[in-house]
Amino acid sequence: MNVRSFKLSDLSLVTELLKVALSEECYENTMGPFATQLSWDSELIVVAEQGEEIVGLLIGTIDRNFGCYYRIAVHPDVRRRGVGTALVKAMEQRFEQRNVSGIMVAGDEHNKAVLPLYEAMGYGENKVLKTFDKLSIVAVHA
Repeated sequence: MNVRSFKLSDLSLVTELLKVALSEECYENTMGPFATQLSWDSELIVVAEQGEEIVGLLIGTIDRNFGCYYRIAVHPDVRRRGVGTALVKAMEQRFEQRNVSGIMVAGDEHNKAVLPLYEAMGYGENKVLKTFDKLSIVAVHA
């Protein structure tokens, strides 16, 4: 598995992954912030690929000098195989390189299922951003 920055040529594969990995409502809520983050700083969108397939995506953002894991999506066929962990570690490195003040997890209802992953990586309840809707990438779509 290789984790790398999103490239524009990944768009159709990533869109398909998001449709498969997320609920319809979550997909609809994610596409606007995804596009915004892509236009602001595409280095904070990482993909996991196995061969020619993109099997995971993590959208991160920096807001008020805090890094935030906004949305993670892993293909259902490869869940619980380290894809999510690899994506989070890659994003964590990017946040650290940019000297953010701290790192948080967007605490919306769609991220509840992945909170155990974040907790296992040291992002407990005190690292969950309850007011995620105030994130700039989300607020522009509200």
